[in-house]
Amino acid sequence: MTSFVHRPALQGAWFPVAEVADLGVSPLAVTLLGERLVIWRGSDGVLVVALDSCPHREAPLSIGTLIDGELSCAYHGWKFSAEGRCVLVPSSGTDAPVARAAHLSCRRVEERYGLIWVCPGQPTGAIPKIVQDDDSSFRRLNSGVEEWEVSTPRLVDNFMDFSHFPWVHTGTFGAGQNPEVPKLDLGQLDDDFFGYVYEVDAANPDEASAVSGSDDDVVHRVMTTGFSLPFIVRSTIRYDDGLQHILLLCSTPIDDLRSYFTFVVWRNDDHSVDPEEIIAFDRAIGAEDKAMLEQVPGTLPLERTGLTSVQSDKPSVEWRRRFAELIEVRD
Repeated sequence: MTSFVHRPALQGAWFPVAEVADLGVSPLAVTLLGERLVIWRGSDGVLVVALDSCPHREAPLSIGTLIDGELSCAYHGWKFSAEGRCVLVPSSGTDAPVARAAHLSCRRVEERYGLIWVCPGQPTGAIPKIVQDDDSSFRRLNSGVEEWEVSTPRLVDNFMDFSHFPWVHTGTFGAGQNPEVPKLDLGQLDDDFFGYVYEVDAANPDEASAVSGSDDDVVHRVMTTGFSLPFIVRSTIRYDDGLQHILLLCSTPIDDLRSYFTFVVWRNDDHSVDPEEIIAFDRAIGAEDKAMLEQVPGTLPLERTGLTSVQSDKPSVEWRRRFAELIEVRD
């Protein structure tokens, strides 16, 4: 098994771990790269992400209580505020100084596209830019975060590939699609994403009409699919009437074998369609991928000879090559 979550290069990357809407009146527990974290919002509105372990006796802070932006440990009541600073040790009294070792080990965090992004170490790059997020003609839709029993590289390999469409997505848009994949040319799509442009005639069942904006049985799509290392994929869809549907596919390693998955949609429609109708069809597509990928055990082999590939696999092979180079996997 190719273990990857503890590779040093990943410490500098940004990972979406939850939606901003997931934060409530209780602290939120997540796991990133095998490390358990707790997230809460301080009284100043700024997010705090720290190890989910009290420095005192290692109780999980995520089972604690939030009061006015301060997190109180459920075991002995130690209290933590902005930047994870310990501000109270009840057993020592309110006037006792707090040792430096009582403060929490925090992680960098940003809010972007309705998601909470965490960088475990010193950032080596920025969160990929989606220009439509700053375009008032587009609306943004979030879909919720799911946990998949799938190794994250397998998700990215799948999302970079469209030869599986006629076989996996028969219940959504792939029925009757030509299985032959034309020669693909790879290149830089913009500053953040590397991938390819292609065209496809997709099935358009009744439940897809909200997404496509068409009642035709088949719709023509001009698409791009590209990756931003390590695990972010963007798919853009342009229909013949000018409607655009942008998908940011976010896969985050919980550990070597499990992932968080979420997607964000941007559309330049007239807002007449219920967002839930739009998201529901894309969720159905994701469910087809999930059903297949959860049948594939283990992590994705990253060595050049680890898998048999054909010309239609060119995009995913290139992602795999660059990812292996990033985390220094040797043949």
